[in-house]
Amino acid sequence: MGNAVIKVESLGKCYRLGMKEEIHDTFVGAMASWMRSPLQNFKNLQKLAAFNPGDESDDILWALRDVSFEVKQGEVLGIIGHNGAGKSTLLKILSRITDPSTGSVTVDGRVASLLEVGTGFHQDLTGRENVYMNGTILGMTKKEIDRKFDEIIDFSGVEKFIDTPIKRYSSGMKVRLAFSVAAHLEPEILVIDEVLAVGDAAFQKKCLGKMQDVATQGRTVLFVSHQLEALSNLCSRAIMLEKGTIYKTGDTEEVISTYLNKQATQSTTRLRDRTDRQGDGRIRFIDSWIENDKGDRSNIFRSGELLKIVLAYEVKEGLALSNITASIAINSIKNISVTLLRNDNTGDSFEGQIPSSGRLECIVKRLPLNVGSYSYNVSVHSLGGLEDWVPHAGSFDVEPGDFFGTGRIPDRERLILMDHNWSINTNTF
Repeated sequence: MGNAVIKVESLGKCYRLGMKEEIHDTFVGAMASWMRSPLQNFKNLQKLAAFNPGDESDDILWALRDVSFEVKQGEVLGIIGHNGAGKSTLLKILSRITDPSTGSVTVDGRVASLLEVGTGFHQDLTGRENVYMNGTILGMTKKEIDRKFDEIIDFSGVEKFIDTPIKRYSSGMKVRLAFSVAAHLEPEILVIDEVLAVGDAAFQKKCLGKMQDVATQGRTVLFVSHQLEALSNLCSRAIMLEKGTIYKTGDTEEVISTYLNKQATQSTTRLRDRTDRQGDGRIRFIDSWIENDKGDRSNIFRSGELLKIVLAYEVKEGLALSNITASIAINSIKNISVTLLRNDNTGDSFEGQIPSSGRLECIVKRLPLNVGSYSYNVSVHSLGGLEDWVPHAGSFDVEPGDFFGTGRIPDRERLILMDHNWSINTNTF
């Protein structure tokens, strides 16, 4: 591990929010407000760049506040935190996409950033042209790009479409090419946000392998991901952000443990009171629990047992909703996606108008999960789009069970248990 190549000292980033428009009851009041507007607008313009570290006014949002850390050469640093914790804002500042409001950042080396799908690509240019343009933006010469070009295209797997405009690429194709360019043009520092989730499993494996290769070559990697297993395998140290500040820093496993404990605490809050949700809110989840085959609530099950997840909901008063789709995404303790339960996948459609309040119930007849701890996210869509999404809506533990009915308890190393049978066929071919 070499000298520090990134130094962040008392970093802060704040944004000025749009204020709610003042509504006047009288014509005189409206006219007076209109006459004051030029002066007020001038004052607001003066304040745009004048941020005070202690400013707590209603129109100020601190995305980052008093963040300090160092990253040494060759280190692979993981950054985790809930949505809105400030992870992406931090990477944008380190990549010089945006300036900090307070504090300072010193970066010693050429930075290649992959912050979102297709960053730095021009939609009307072909894949080939974008490789050269993006490489030039990253500070590479044409000779350097020529030397690496075949390797970049081979890794991305889009050679068949390399002379097709980027706007005709799927999101997966864009991220494969973007990652390949960023990883192969030999930056001293590689900054990666949660974009690998777009790629398929095989490509994610290639990307993780490439990042390990980059790290062993003495280059530095900053990796933001909700895939805790990948962070655990790749990163020697991690930082947990919470509401724009550093909540925990240190050994990756210790930081992950802290993060998981925070999630467990959060999941005990009733869904009705959760604020970390997304969607239009015309239908909202207000509670969730799990029942066993006797109808009793429980959070501990055995492999092979019946499990029923219940989602209590309410429709916004005065509205009528129909054709909804409900989903339950089950994840492992380290946020590995295990399975997705959707009513339309099983043909259990909710085509008619749903009651204004009720319970959505999903039954898993034989739980195919092995020993471990699991959590689930819940979401509901209507024809108008996403109505409600709540992460870590609940959790449960799975204990050893006689899944196969043979009296043999399966090995704990495997995540999923599958019904299967064996036989001997006497045919040789």
